[in-house]
Amino acid sequence: MDKAENTEATLKRGIGLFDATAIGLGAIIGGGIFVVTGMAAGLAGPALIISMLISAAIASFTAFSFSKLSVALPKEGGIYGFAYEFVSPLAGFITGWMWIFSNIFVGAAVSLGFASYFVALLPFLSVKIVAVIVCLLFTVLNFIGVRQSALLNSILVSAKVLILLFFIAFGLFFINGGNFVPFAPNGPFGVLQGSALIFFAYAGFARITILAEEVKDPSRTIPRSILLALGISTVIYLLTSFVAIGLTGYVNLSASGSPLAEAIGVTGSRFAVSLISVGAIMATASVLLTTILGVSRVIFAMARNDDVPKFLCSVHSKVKTPYYAVAVTGSFMILAIIFTDFARIVAVSSFAVLLYYSLANLAAIKLSMKKNHFSIFSSVGLLSCLGLLAFLTIDSWIIGTIGVAIG
Repeated sequence: MDKAENTEATLKRGIGLFDATAIGLGAIIGGGIFVVTGMAAGLAGPALIISMLISAAIASFTAFSFSKLSVALPKEGGIYGFAYEFVSPLAGFITGWMWIFSNIFVGAAVSLGFASYFVALLPFLSVKIVAVIVCLLFTVLNFIGVRQSALLNSILVSAKVLILLFFIAFGLFFINGGNFVPFAPNGPFGVLQGSALIFFAYAGFARITILAEEVKDPSRTIPRSILLALGISTVIYLLTSFVAIGLTGYVNLSASGSPLAEAIGVTGSRFAVSLISVGAIMATASVLLTTILGVSRVIFAMARNDDVPKFLCSVHSKVKTPYYAVAVTGSFMILAIIFTDFARIVAVSSFAVLLYYSLANLAAIKLSMKKNHFSIFSSVGLLSCLGLLAFLTIDSWIIGTIGVAIG
């Protein structure tokens, strides 16, 4: 067997706390805050801030479950491995399948998002071609090594966080208090619908658990990075949504495909609009990078358990990456680019996220039962994830159910 196809080779531990937190932030702060904010504002109105808090609270309960599970089972595959080990192999397969299914389409969507902003600067280019090229480039980068991918992600995350902080600080001076009235135009139901949709924006907080075998001191680094990523992103989300609604109102926000650029446009500053657009490009780039990273590692973990073809767990002897899994991930994302519709992507992803986070909470409950104690946080996390599922659209249920059935 060629050295490059050594299935017994080990992955390289090269991710520290800063990079681990950045991977979480890279997966969280992306299309959610730059695009889904507008969609959720249309449902919740100015009460989007309450929707954000509800989603953050639900995410925090689930984050507790992930932290506990990552200490008990610091293995590649994250949520797939937790469900496989602590619930059942079938639950593990469904979890892994839905994670791959949804995130391949998320990768396609953010590739197109990146391309759309890029083509706005260079209009002679084709959106589809740019999307394919950026997906291909990031696939190659993931093949070269996790350390290089993590370094680029850390740079992109630092830049887009600084840009969002600029949006908050600059936009505060132009807020119109009248834009917060009426506060909840669609009542409590609209607020909960907004929470179910905006949960998509928190979906990446546990991404680092998927790379557990590539993290230094995982039992300490992973739980800390999860809580840091979730805490930082929540503060940024709340301030950003508050300023965005205060600038332009929820009606204008919901009608825009680029809500933050629309909001900052009220200030009349072309520089600010351009900077926010650059931030959106960086946001989609980092989400694409971490999505390819995450999907390939779940495929790798499933291959080790024979849930997908065994060759997909081959690790390159030199660069120490699961190169077949990376190649398959990038290839399917490129194919999906042709058929991507962002609204459906969000619907499918929200359904899949809540479903596999429910299974993660169930896995944490099972782990607690083995140790003869009751986990209130994981139980609340399970019930709240199942509760939010009820507020998703019929579209998301139909497509999500079809996705499970295909698996």
